[in-house]
Amino acid sequence: MTTPRTTTGRRLSFLLFLLPATASLAFLSPSIYPLASATKHDSRDPTKPHTHGTNTALCSISDTENNPMAPPIPRWYQHEISITAPSRGCHLITSQVNNAIRNDLSTIKIGMANLFIQHTSASLTINENADPDVRRDMEVALNKIVPAQWTKDGTFRHTMEGEDDMPGHVKSSLMGPSLNIPIKNCRLALGTWQGIYLNEHRDQGGWGGGHTRNIVITLQGQS
Repeated sequence: MTTPRTTTGRRLSFLLFLLPATASLAFLSPSIYPLASATKHDSRDPTKPHTHGTNTALCSISDTENNPMAPPIPRWYQHEISITAPSRGCHLITSQVNNAIRNDLSTIKIGMANLFIQHTSASLTINENADPDVRRDMEVALNKIVPAQWTKDGTFRHTMEGEDDMPGHVKSSLMGPSLNIPIKNCRLALGTWQGIYLNEHRDQGGWGGGHTRNIVITLQGQS
């Protein structure tokens, strides 16, 4: 003969059945069951860079560090710098680029920097940043690859702007007008011996005092 369960007994059995399930809730993701202490509000405007006031690019404290469950913040910045090369040739401009983008760079942990020169007789490249003889030899090599003599011997027809003008156009296309440099931990991920070159391919023109070259720098990435 079986003894019928009482109402109290049925309730107790139901609660014992639910106990393992309710105990497991404590281990669920905070994104589903957020705790008040897991979220820290950052009042800084994410569209404005955080400035450290130092001469080195250090990472800002990001919203994702304050709240690990928050999605990464996409960031876009753009700068324009003007540089007048002291002479025709290859010139190291890494420090000028870093000075222009330092504050915004400090908010990007991973991303890409694009440099674009807005001219047809100058170019950008990356090469050795230590021995200045490398820059001198680069200019010598370019002059042998595209000699100015081609302006005089009939090889080139575009000669009205000077004997260095058409060779400058060719060198610009050979070297290229733009660079893409990865951003890693709020710095340009250049190698130890790598530097950014501005290659000035002309030594004469209608402006005098050298040519001012405009470079547009676009940063994109996330904190």
